[in-house]
Amino acid sequence: MTPTGLPTNVSATAKRSVLISGASISGPALAYWLARSGYEVTVVEKADALRGGGYPIDIRGTATEVVRRMGILPRLRDAHIDSRRGTFLDADGSEVASLDLRAVTGSAGGQDPTGQDLEVRRGDLAEALHAVVQDDVEFLFGDSIDTLDQSGRGVDVAFRGGRRRTYDLVIGADGMHSHTRKTLFGPEARFHRPLGYCFAVFTMPNTFGLSRELVMWNVPGKAAALYAVGNNDELHTFLTFHQPEPLLEALRDPDARRDLVATAFADAGWEIPALVEAMRHAEDLFIDTAAQIRMPHWSSDRVALVGDAAYAPSFLTGQGSSLALAGAYMLAHSLATNRDHTAAFTAYERDVRAYVAMNQALVDNGAATLFPTTARALEQRNTMLRDLVTMPSAPARPAYSALTLPEYAGSR
Repeated sequence: MTPTGLPTNVSATAKRSVLISGASISGPALAYWLARSGYEVTVVEKADALRGGGYPIDIRGTATEVVRRMGILPRLRDAHIDSRRGTFLDADGSEVASLDLRAVTGSAGGQDPTGQDLEVRRGDLAEALHAVVQDDVEFLFGDSIDTLDQSGRGVDVAFRGGRRRTYDLVIGADGMHSHTRKTLFGPEARFHRPLGYCFAVFTMPNTFGLSRELVMWNVPGKAAALYAVGNNDELHTFLTFHQPEPLLEALRDPDARRDLVATAFADAGWEIPALVEAMRHAEDLFIDTAAQIRMPHWSSDRVALVGDAAYAPSFLTGQGSSLALAGAYMLAHSLATNRDHTAAFTAYERDVRAYVAMNQALVDNGAATLFPTTARALEQRNTMLRDLVTMPSAPARPAYSALTLPEYAGSR
């Protein structure tokens, strides 16, 4: 596939080596562009293989243009979930409203020439990114960085599996709970901004007979969502509850995490007891707090961060994957046009920080509307949903901020 939008002049001189930690979204995207700019790229991933399937994620605005330039937009269009209906329920399971989901999420076209944002399973995006870069990049699955030692000649890396190598640069693309960030910048608590919610995500049998639709149950401070991405026998299930106190330590123990969620929903009606029971036995359960990562700087000498490791916006914004893709492109652009890594990292922060800040601010502007914490706020939300049934063109989610991707003379 022919890359578009990045210069390729780095290969004219001696190749520089880059280690990227993390093979989810921002890591492979960054690897793609750096490899095509002449870098020698290695990606290390602690999981033994790519994680397939997964919960739905959005690719919106600027990120749609990034995947188009990578040549994977047609594949992602084929994987588009195309959810059709959203049904909202009250405490006893009675219907509050049922409407076209586009009325809730909005359909701003961003830079997608079709005018359509994409929604795909996270694993489908990861597989598409890996497929387009696997022949040009070394992947080390089942391993991770243990220690980093920066010197004038590079970064000496010791891997947990026993390898030792030296790289010119190291990039942390290892998620909100980044080990790379902790190693270079200190404990996560310094940069962790809790947003007042805890959530559990898992899959369960589709005993409700749902197809390409969302069912959401709400009471003040609690919500459950059942998401059917197709006609299969599996549901993606979300349990979310208001949690104003930080839980970084409490979430370290798997049994304590399950108990925390079960306790929060102990008095709930409708089908919630069955969902809690399914959570207790789910093999793919993920429990965390809704939070953002906000850092004054995203680099330290020869090491930089990208995606959630640097600026996680939280699922409440719907922009995590899009920020990861756009940030990876812009970091690659800066490294491809600046031989000096310090200048490259400075340019990356200068060009991306305002875009990140605007998208993180979506939470402050009401992106948590679907999860009201008071009876009054819930009734206001329900009134808004009922209005959307008769005015389906008015999106409830705040518009996201876009970023103009640079083009270069002579690039193809």
